[in-house]
Amino acid sequence: MILQNLSEQNAPVFPTAGFAFVPSYARILEKTEIIRSGLRWSSELDQAGIQKILRRVNELREDVLLLTGSGRFADNFRFGKNSIVPDSRSEREKEDSGKSYYQRKQELLNRNFLFEGIFGENPALLECLEIAEKAARTDLPVLIEGESGTGKELMAKVIHANSRRSEGPCISVNCGAIAPQLLESELFGHVKGAFTGSVKDRKGKFESAETGTVFLDEIGELPPESQVKLLRVLESGEIQRVGSDEVLTVRPRIVAATNRYLYEMMQKGLFREDLYYRLGVISVRIPPLRKRRDELPLLIDYFRAEAAESMNREPVRLSPRLRIFLLAYSFRGNIRELRNIIYRISCLADDTADIHHLPEMIRPSAEKTAEYVTNKENCLEDVRKSASDAAEMQFLEENLRERKGNVTALAQKLGMNRSYVQTLLKKHGIKAAAYKTKK
Repeated sequence: MILQNLSEQNAPVFPTAGFAFVPSYARILEKTEIIRSGLRWSSELDQAGIQKILRRVNELREDVLLLTGSGRFADNFRFGKNSIVPDSRSEREKEDSGKSYYQRKQELLNRNFLFEGIFGENPALLECLEIAEKAARTDLPVLIEGESGTGKELMAKVIHANSRRSEGPCISVNCGAIAPQLLESELFGHVKGAFTGSVKDRKGKFESAETGTVFLDEIGELPPESQVKLLRVLESGEIQRVGSDEVLTVRPRIVAATNRYLYEMMQKGLFREDLYYRLGVISVRIPPLRKRRDELPLLIDYFRAEAAESMNREPVRLSPRLRIFLLAYSFRGNIRELRNIIYRISCLADDTADIHHLPEMIRPSAEKTAEYVTNKENCLEDVRKSASDAAEMQFLEENLRERKGNVTALAQKLGMNRSYVQTLLKKHGIKAAAYKTKK
């Protein structure tokens, strides 16, 4: 009965000044309290009660994704009339077999597709994820292509995490960072005395990843003689340690990645054609960040939160002109560059970061900075955030004033735990003592 009563309560929703709905911290905290109380006070749960709890957990999960953008996917920036991001998709992309990008994303979520990091509903990236999900079910080789900093290694880990080999190791090898004469030993191992310095037998990456995945990063840097040996292993599943005649059978999952155009290299004779087709049974090309601008606000906020956690501080605020600059910047280093910039400004700024906290080599001139100040069209996201926070703060202040600074009474009015209300007040820098009536 208590569970039923709790589940029928409606969480208070703060106004958002006409913008698309974004759940407040109060709404999330109250939903958490409802679920916790329901589980704590119910002596037993029947099937209907369990289903009700699960529905509320799913609702809470969606609200958290909306508010923080720190889950697998996020709903913050959907295409549509209420979106802050212009819808530049073609009609063919919009149709996509009758499914919206939100529906396709939800289907991935419902299938418990696992990955680290953050993604929105960008059509090009969503297609990559769908390919990765299907490829993960098999042991077929996968070739991941994309510019530096786009997240190729992350995609390789995504494929491994969703495969039946996820309990095994995922071992990375940077083919461009190992001397050609040592690459064979690194991949296939060696025996004692095979060369100077080999004082004992050593397994190679392929043998160590027998039950898992080998990630061959920068495969385009592989020298021709190593390409031949890798092709032989992929075809036969057999290796020989350097200095040994013994043939070992290994069957690790192969995922390769490159920031070069292997097809063009193959046509120029710089990469073996047979190896290219052996590696590229499934190919994924990750789009650069400049072609995923609809995800920039989401990624910026995600890295702000990540940097704040690592530095034990509150997430740094962005001045309107800094946010405008970041949304317009080309990010030649892609997500890696964006992450580095956010970490830099989180370290250097106090409460609010501005243009002068940017690295000097990308910092705009004074004339360009002035343009950011006067450009109103590009700061809708900043306005939306400010409006939502301001509305929540005003709501709390007004209700706290009515109750003469009594936090307990405010918590009762909201139907929330007092400690949660204190958390909200702290978030906005509201001191209850300032609203208490002086005697």
